[in-house]
This record gives sequence, structure tokens and C-alpha cells, in this order.
Amino acid sequence: MNNFKKEERLCSGKLIDLVFKESKSYYFYPFKILWKKNEFDSDIPVKVLISVSKKNHKKAVTRNLIKRRIKESYRKNKFVLYNFLKTKNVSIILTLLYISKEIESYKEIESKIVLILQRFETEFEKHIKQNPYIDN
Repeated sequence: MNNFKKEERLCSGKLIDLVFKESKSYYFYPFKILWKKNEFDSDIPVKVLISVSKKNHKKAVTRNLIKRRIKESYRKNKFVLYNFLKTKNVSIILTLLYISKEIESYKEIESKIVLILQRFETEFEKHIKQNPYIDN
């Protein structure tokens, strides 16, 4: 459970386009979170895309450093989201967009990821209350 396998990553161009066109979103600085309910063939409840803007971070070294920090903090704390989604019997596409122009420390990024994963429950419940008959 405490790993970040290829099956958990969002690689499909069609799904990436779908999540950017039809997703729900919220901000939790330094992140913008996009998510959409979706059905997968596997038993993994989440496919994750992590992105750092080239506009804000010109050097690939910097973007890769930030992505490594995000991936590691997600990997260590994803059980919160997994447990919630398994109780709801739902699978989602999750996109974490890093929007800050500064390079945050690992501790700062990890604390934000934990809060994002916890807040996702309230965002999901809010969406279900607003759209009780819609499956998306």
C-alpha cells in the first residue's frame, strides 16, 4: 500500500483531457486540485496526475524536485483517500497542480497534501449533495 505504482498514475491522454474539461476543482495553496469520478478496470480507486507549471518554474531540475516532493508526500499519505473511496465504492481521477512560484520545503508540501486528502472528503460529499442523481 505504501508505494506509487504505474497503475496509480494518470497516463492516458484521453483521461487527462477529460479531467481538464469536465472536472470539479478547488484551491488549497500552493495547489489547485481537479477531480472527476470515473470507472477503472483495476481495483485501484485513484489515478493521480502531478503537474508543475513550466511558466512558474523554468528549469526542469526545479520542476522535478517539486514533483518528487509531491509524489513522496502523496505516497506516504494516500491511505486517507483510499480508505474514504473504498467505503464509498467510488474511483476518481485526481490532478494536483502546483501553482506557487516558490519552491516549498518537503515538510510544507507534505502538510498541504495531508490537508488536501482530508478535505477531499468534504468536497466529495458537497458534490454528492448538490447532484444526488448524477453519477459524475
